[in-house]
Amino acid sequence: MPFRSQDTLQEWLDEFHDLGYPVSGTLKVLPQDGEDGSNTGLVAVSLHNASTVTYIQPESQGSHRWVVTLEPRENAVVLDAAGLHGLASELSIASVLCSFLQGKSQSFSD
Repeated sequence: MPFRSQDTLQEWLDEFHDLGYPVSGTLKVLPQDGEDGSNTGLVAVSLHNASTVTYIQPESQGSHRWVVTLEPRENAVVLDAAGLHGLASELSIASVLCSFLQGKSQSFSD
């Protein structure tokens, strides 16, 4: 699907950065082989306040609904109030980015 190409995702991620949201972690497009060998990608979110592997991608092949995946952890995350507030802010930005990508993919295919 063209709305998942690495180049398209990178353009959308650059556009999101230009909107000026306060991103404290790192956002980047990672390559992902499509089922049909196509050049697809997903957006990795590297959180500053927790080392949880987090990424954003369409829910399924052909879906316009995007989801955030937080992979399981081996160890507990222990945060003070400031750290928890920082993590909540990072997750809020991930939510905004997920909505942004969903909107871009919907308008891309309309």
